[in-house]
Amino acid sequence: MSDGQRAEQARPLQGIRVLDLTRLLPGAYATLVLADLGADVIKIEDPRGGDGMRRTAGGLFFDRLNRNKRSVTLDLRSPDARGVLDRLLAKSDVIVDSFRPSTARRLGVDPATLQARHPNLIVASITGFGREGPRAEVAAHDINYRALAGELSPPDVPAPLVGDIGAAMTAAIRILAALFARERGASSLVVDAPIFEAAKAWALLPTRRDLPQERYGLFETSDGKWLALGALEQKFWTGFCERAGCGTNATAEDVRAILRGKTLDDWQRVFAGADVCLTPVQPPAPDDGVQAAKLGADTDQVLEAAGIGSAERARLRDAGVI
Repeated sequence: MSDGQRAEQARPLQGIRVLDLTRLLPGAYATLVLADLGADVIKIEDPRGGDGMRRTAGGLFFDRLNRNKRSVTLDLRSPDARGVLDRLLAKSDVIVDSFRPSTARRLGVDPATLQARHPNLIVASITGFGREGPRAEVAAHDINYRALAGELSPPDVPAPLVGDIGAAMTAAIRILAALFARERGASSLVVDAPIFEAAKAWALLPTRRDLPQERYGLFETSDGKWLALGALEQKFWTGFCERAGCGTNATAEDVRAILRGKTLDDWQRVFAGADVCLTPVQPPAPDDGVQAAKLGADTDQVLEAAGIGSAERARLRDAGVI
């Protein structure tokens, strides 16, 4: 297989254009999946500061979640934005938003409005509770969806934000399915990925609290470092206990006391070559060097390609539309 063939396989969405109107984590992760598969993702941001994630944690998470995307500024609340967006949509395959249903309708980016003008466009929304129903307009974040889904046990709030992440993955998968369906002549190209539904789905899965605490958890060593033990199966648990020097009837407190008796390096020597699902806990890297596009960095290039000339861009810029 040639290098070109490998690159084509790694980027199967090359030639697909996605307009990303979303903000914060769920939409950013969903379109990141598409961008990493080769799609041309154009992130549409408010010219007055852009996505709020740019200012969270020094922009670290924004950079990680928005790599491989282009940034265009456009104030969707301006009447002049409709024409600009229409020109961009004329050359796009997918649009993704994360607005409440009433906001999407007010901005003219709801499925009915968009598909009336662009019938082949896949219109995807990451909503809180779906486009319809008594909670459709209720404001919430990951912690709220998970609380309602029964996924939290106070006072613990397990990380990561599984409702947001679950909805992002659901949206990406459904967008891929819609692209496939369009190729087969499907006419219904509307995607909805409610975060609450994702949180309910994740609530069905076991968490660390549901597993044997002595076999599955984080344990501190004598030098203040940590080991992650995942010895769920009996063969792994037996192998761990043999090297740790405890009986297979050991409790979580027993394991904690034993592992506090040596340094991390000592334990790694003890368990060298052992098949017991025991690993050191590594601290996260403070910055992986990934950078997203600066706010609006690609506005002129993208709008020029959409047929919006320099004079019109200057007018829109003076009016604060872009």
